[in-house]
Amino acid sequence: MIVAKRKPFAEIMAMLEGYDKVLNVGCGTCVSVCLAGGEKEVAVLNTELEMARRLQDAPLDIQGHTIERQCDREYLAELDTMIADGKFDALLSMACGVGIQFLAERYPRIPTFPAVDTTGLAVNQAVGWYEERCRSCSQCVLGTTGGICPITMCAKGLLNGPCGGTNKGSCEISADQPCAWFRIHERLSGQGRLDAIRKINTTRGWNDQTPRNLIQPGYKKPERMAK
Repeated sequence: MIVAKRKPFAEIMAMLEGYDKVLNVGCGTCVSVCLAGGEKEVAVLNTELEMARRLQDAPLDIQGHTIERQCDREYLAELDTMIADGKFDALLSMACGVGIQFLAERYPRIPTFPAVDTTGLAVNQAVGWYEERCRSCSQCVLGTTGGICPITMCAKGLLNGPCGGTNKGSCEISADQPCAWFRIHERLSGQGRLDAIRKINTTRGWNDQTPRNLIQPGYKKPERMAK
């Protein structure tokens, strides 16, 4: 699932400076599930923006509408009548980067601004907690690594075994971060497939490989899963 988080409020306010009639478009799929850009989040952000602009003595006429998916042109079509005839001078999108681009592409004459930052492809570990598991590298090696992604789960993105920093099953960057290759070894061993490690994978120029976690405001990692 694609996960995202809302941009800092000050950044959103700055983007909308000078615009008085705005339509905030939410998305009913990924960003809705991860509590970043669904119908509820659209309503909350609109209320905050209205109050902030009122305090600045610069009233904002902002409306909200959530569609099924912003990354699908078929669903964007329902906005056509709403946006026609210059009713809005700016659009705000709470979808992922793809949805934002599709919205801007469909209405090229209206400035379109992102209200969220897309953070990656993740699994839902608990309500409000999302853990990155895939970086869309286009060269998947999960078949030979026991279904554990070394590009995402290894802090160095190593494709051919662990570095010298592995420590009793943990990574040298943190005792709370499992060593990806220790896990891969244990998984393949349990499957009787340790020979798969002998396959040499081509190295790639990936950076910043520490697995990212997104915990939405108001939520926390459950203690039973904290370690």
